Amino acid sequence: MTQTPPLRAIGISGSPSSTSRSRALVALALERMAAAGARTRLVDLGDLPADGLLGRAQHPDVAQALEELAAAQALVVGTPIYRATYTGLLKVFFDLLPAGALAGTVTLPIATGGGPGHLLMLDHGIRPLIASLDGLTTARAVYATPADFDGQQPNEALRANLDAAADEALALAGALAPAAAR
Repeated sequence: MTQTPPLRAIGISGSPSSTSRSRALVALALERMAAAGARTRLVDLGDLPADGLLGRAQHPDVAQALEELAAAQALVVGTPIYRATYTGLLKVFFDLLPAGALAGTVTLPIATGGGPGHLLMLDHGIRPLIASLDGLTTARAVYATPADFDGQQPNEALRANLDAAADEALALAGALAPAAAR
């Protein structure tokens, strides 16, 4: 009997800060996926060299992140919202991807903002970005404001939503993986 390899999930944190709430949510979603058996990795775009992200120079860390993204069945994308959209870091990273790079990849979008007014950025920013690369997004997305956190930790309702979204992403990626292998 052939054993199916574990799904690969990569998290991309578009925050320039390693202590951001959006990064924390990406990490928690990946923990949930790892607990379900997925192989996971978190990439902090703020830690990658600017010249590599801007395409001005080749850099092995950027190349590795792009290779791991190409091999992943599930993608968790997290960003704080600045000026009503995702961060520039996220934009320059996704600009490095070729057309069709996310075909067959299920993406869980996560965003944090200062208030409820930026919620629609998920539907008007992140989902079109993923679709432009032929990726699929989960029906459930995660949006959080400071009111959804107890200090730096997500409150119970946010955690439940995040867990459900991570489970949905894994279920969809798992359903697509056998079809991609055919």
